[in-house]
Amino acid sequence: MTNLLQSPPTPRPVTPLGILVQQLEGIVEMAEQEKVPASLMASLQQALALAAGIDPYLEECATPESPALAALAQKTAREDWSKLFSDEETVRQLEQEMLSGHIEGQTLKLFVYMTKAKRILEVGMFTGYSALAMAEALPEDGDLVACEVDQYVADFARACFEASPHGSKIKVEVAPALETLEKLADAQESFDLVFIDADKKEYVDYLKVLLDRDVLTPGGFICVDNTLLQGQPYLPPEQQTANGSAIAKFNQFVADDPRVEQVLLPLRDGLTIIRRT
Repeated sequence: MTNLLQSPPTPRPVTPLGILVQQLEGIVEMAEQEKVPASLMASLQQALALAAGIDPYLEECATPESPALAALAQKTAREDWSKLFSDEETVRQLEQEMLSGHIEGQTLKLFVYMTKAKRILEVGMFTGYSALAMAEALPEDGDLVACEVDQYVADFARACFEASPHGSKIKVEVAPALETLEKLADAQESFDLVFIDADKKEYVDYLKVLLDRDVLTPGGFICVDNTLLQGQPYLPPEQQTANGSAIAKFNQFVADDPRVEQVLLPLRDGLTIIRRT
């Protein structure tokens, strides 16, 4: 474990907006060095101010996260994920930027309230921020099943859940996500709300199991994270990674599926809301 007194590293930009801000900062710096006309510099600085101000303003306007969520986020940020992977404590390279965070967590929490969901399935948990945020909105008799492939982060999340009065609503299943989904389908389990944030190359497979095997209830909702994936899905194919290409294919698959209706929100790295019709 990382020393809790150590300052956490600064997160790198991983959303289209964050990357845009970083690009604009570089352009403004180059423009200053090149001594461009004052009118052009003013326009560049205004563009940077508009882009850079969005995320802080969203944080300012949103309901504050609970103490348990804040503690979980801080603990995640202070963990040395690179060392854990090199020491083979985790099965894959993880990073603090995988955390859903305050704004997305609050959005998911409000979706739970709005849909009056009682059973939630999370496909891909990481350290549990989104799971706990949604559990906070569940009724006392509600429950959330979280799929996580990594035993280390599953134990990490469970320890954080114990610090919350809502943690007892969460059950963690440690196995590859598709394996857990098939097991739930075999047991005829069904859920009102599903949040997907796991292996991008398996997103289409997750959706097929949820719909084909009725793991999602009729009229139920699916929230899918990273559906803008740093802007890659709408960039030329040569600028896409394997994950970017997979997300582009998933987005098209959803758009072509007559069983659902959907909207892609430009929240953080993209959040698609899907309703089973």
